Amino acid sequence: MNVIKKRLKAVRDLGPSKLSLYAQYQAGLRSGHFRRVLPSRRDDFEGQPGLAPFAHFPEVSQAQQDLVLAEADEVRRGRVRLFGGDLVPLNLDAGASSQHWTVLEKTPPAEDIKLIWEPARFGWAITLARAYAFSGDPLYARDFWDKTLHFLSAHPPNLGRHWQSAQEVAIRLMVLIYCDRVLAAAPSSLWENRRRLWQAAAEHAARIPPTLCYARAQNNNHLLSEAAGLYAAGRYLPTHPQAKGWRQLGWRWLNRGFQAQITEFGTYVQHSVNYHRLMLQLAVFTDGLRRESQAGEWPDATLGRLAAATQWLWALTDPNTGKTPNLGANDGAYLFPLTCLPITDYRPVVSAAARAFLGGEIYDQSGLQEMGDWFTLPTSSLPSKLQPQAPDMLRLESGSGRAFLRAAQFEDRPSHADQLHVDLWWRGVNLAPDPGTYQYNAPPPWDNPLADTAVHNTLTVDGQQQMSRAGRFLWLDWAQAEVLGHEVDQEGRLAWVSAEHDGYRRLGVRHLRKLTVLDDGWLVVDHLLPFDQPDQRIHQVQLTWLLPDWDWSFDSDDILTLEGPEFRLKLHISGVDPLSLVRAGERMHGSITPEPTWGWQSPTYFSKVPALMLMGAVFGRLPIEVTSTWKIIEPSPFSG
Repeated sequence: MNVIKKRLKAVRDLGPSKLSLYAQYQAGLRSGHFRRVLPSRRDDFEGQPGLAPFAHFPEVSQAQQDLVLAEADEVRRGRVRLFGGDLVPLNLDAGASSQHWTVLEKTPPAEDIKLIWEPARFGWAITLARAYAFSGDPLYARDFWDKTLHFLSAHPPNLGRHWQSAQEVAIRLMVLIYCDRVLAAAPSSLWENRRRLWQAAAEHAARIPPTLCYARAQNNNHLLSEAAGLYAAGRYLPTHPQAKGWRQLGWRWLNRGFQAQITEFGTYVQHSVNYHRLMLQLAVFTDGLRRESQAGEWPDATLGRLAAATQWLWALTDPNTGKTPNLGANDGAYLFPLTCLPITDYRPVVSAAARAFLGGEIYDQSGLQEMGDWFTLPTSSLPSKLQPQAPDMLRLESGSGRAFLRAAQFEDRPSHADQLHVDLWWRGVNLAPDPGTYQYNAPPPWDNPLADTAVHNTLTVDGQQQMSRAGRFLWLDWAQAEVLGHEVDQEGRLAWVSAEHDGYRRLGVRHLRKLTVLDDGWLVVDHLLPFDQPDQRIHQVQLTWLLPDWDWSFDSDDILTLEGPEFRLKLHISGVDPLSLVRAGERMHGSITPEPTWGWQSPTYFSKVPALMLMGAVFGRLPIEVTSTWKIIEPSPFSG
């Protein structure tokens, strides 16, 4: 896409307001304005917090306490799990520089910036605070202060990488406030230590307003994080000269953000389960500050959107495992890890958000309430616990199976080109997963390639994406989907659903997909039809299914068998030429020449594991039909 055409489409899809705000941010950088208004200067605030330390801590089981203490002991030894992955050294010096952040903004770092930023989100500090709360051991508080004061000394205000992003600054600010309230009574929480933290909180808050134009241009989690950080600083440091301005600015943009970024049906603007969870965590955190400050209620319009957003994430969350489809961009964000459950378990946030915005608890399972308890949310049970539906990720259930069909109407920038992607689960195992993200900031070919249509469980036509890729994070010519029909069974559950999208309209092609529940699996039928008028051209249609990395064999040219630990899967594809199988960028079967990014799955950020990628192509004139029949074979109860 040439530059002029790309810019015209960007104006059309993004709108002049966002582009103007982004231009304003760039002008502030290039003119030196941000450097002038954000000097490297310590705040001399001498006041005290406006919110008291936590009066009591949540009650958790001994098993949960043991898990928290074990993780905190690893932090004390200098090891953490970034993005929920394996243990790695905690490096609090990375990103330190004597240069102003506006200078560093012009030169990318040698490694992925998220690897530098993630330790400075202070998730490890929350672990230490929880360990102190549950054990009373002063060693955990002392380690918090040692590490925190070291970080603040190594990264003076507005110098170095950790001041580049106002969102990162806001996240750190909120965690510092939380930890100060938990650790206030610890012997190492000396007056001078706490005063330095309060001054740091003020320094962090002052960094946010000058560049809020960037967050407004993004109109996503950046804006919500920065607004929540400002609101938190304004509530926590009420006697600071700028506190009233921070509080009012934060409250205004929080409400505007929630109302603009969440649809009436609960869909979040970024079309990502991970960023959806982040948004709800910000809402729960600021709601707690609002209630403790005895401030005004949320506007009805905000509450309505937050309630709908809670129901949306609830709709995608498995009640038994807490797992969801890995929909959209996933940067591993988990701002307040107030749980012993893994990062892939979404139930703690769904539970807390339901208590805050739906009026009661969804789950009756122990171990899921800690997050909500930290924010002193009511514990009454919801009268109805019937799991809702998400209109853009429709769920079909039967027995041990859960299936999802992606059918989105984009009102803002999509993160993945994934219309009509199908996600399949059996007994908690993701049989047809979303590829995830892996990395945003890596050299080719890993510069965010898992956002492409070709690696999702859908069809590509003539080798084209559903939308036009105009950058690492920017899609233009948004494909829009529409649900065409559905049927429910006697229990009120979806038996089948059909939808189409217009992403290949420029090629004269309509893609229709029907997903049907079977007793022992699913039937997926794809139709490629002319869009408006007869089409005699020869089209290439490619079907993709991402599969678990299990032992495999072909029963024939069109039937693949996978042997899992607990059951077997047979996948029969009809309507395509002989199939090809790719694993970790290498061809395992067939004749296709694979890309190095094919055959991978990224469970969370900076993590990728091999997966099987089944691909089949057909060349022909429209109409074209392709059928995928999934059959689960459970072991015989008499075997063995």
